[in-house]
Amino acid sequence: MTEKKVTISIPIFKCEDFIIKTLESVISQTYPNVEVLLINDCTPDNSAILVNDFIKENALAGWKLIDLEENSGLSVVRNKGIDEASGQYIFFLDSDDTLEATAIADLVEKAEATNAEMVMGEVRVIKLPENTEVDIFNLKEKEDALVGNKIILKSLVDGGFLVSSWNKLIRLDFLKDHQLYFTKGLYAQDALHTFEMALKLQHVAFLRKKTYNYFLHSNSVIHNRKKVHFDNWITIANKINSYYLKEKDKERKEQILKYLLNFKTMTLLMNWKAQKNEELWKRSYSAYSKLKGLGIGDYFSSTFSKKEKKESLLMSLPTNLGYKIFRKRFGS
Repeated sequence: MTEKKVTISIPIFKCEDFIIKTLESVISQTYPNVEVLLINDCTPDNSAILVNDFIKENALAGWKLIDLEENSGLSVVRNKGIDEASGQYIFFLDSDDTLEATAIADLVEKAEATNAEMVMGEVRVIKLPENTEVDIFNLKEKEDALVGNKIILKSLVDGGFLVSSWNKLIRLDFLKDHQLYFTKGLYAQDALHTFEMALKLQHVAFLRKKTYNYFLHSNSVIHNRKKVHFDNWITIANKINSYYLKEKDKERKEQILKYLLNFKTMTLLMNWKAQKNEELWKRSYSAYSKLKGLGIGDYFSSTFSKKEKKESLLMSLPTNLGYKIFRKRFGS
């Protein structure tokens, strides 16, 4: 039986220090039917040159370097990968990370055995320059497969699986049939795109095996969040809020509200840790407080936890008071 083709989509932008290691991990894959799309987002460094030389030196017929006409951001890069892909599955790999040798083979085997629209493996996080493993990005979902949209949505909302777009093998027809493209102009939108997928997914599977190596270094986004990221988070929160307002099903509506509440709480904390800027924090808080929070009836419902009720209440205060209480809770 012919193996299903997998498209690996890799963004190319300011990654000259890491990209060769990434490409070597792809060329080492044991799975034979792979095409590789390398999307050059007008990188100003030597990344694209290194990629082009790597393709030529290794005579890689199934690899393609695609140059965008202007710098457009990761959303456009990933959308280009979706549009150009010819595989039955697509896998997003960041240009400073690597794959385990059997990653694609193992993920495809799981997908084919379970008929899942999306399969996730486990992540190994390596902190540089110490080269030590860090215990984050863990897969918390206990079941090996989830069937049914409400079950999948609840797992995401409860933190059962990661919101990252990388390390997910996704059926291409699922993305295209539901028009699940990334929102143009957003830099940090994995939480939005995965949420939008979770609104449509019917079957998800998990591989209890390390497939992806995430390198945590000084240039990682997690260490370099700025005002543009905070503005993106406000936009994402508004989009999640709009899904809540349009939703008719009570159970799904409650899950969307939980996701929105958790997103606001998490990003406010990340906002402060990144910049410790009172003005920027208050700007985000003010924007978030205008969005949907728990209603009076929700505070008497067992659907929402004590923590969620508390966070919703703290999100509904006047901005100056909200800031004072936040600083008291989390300090400097």
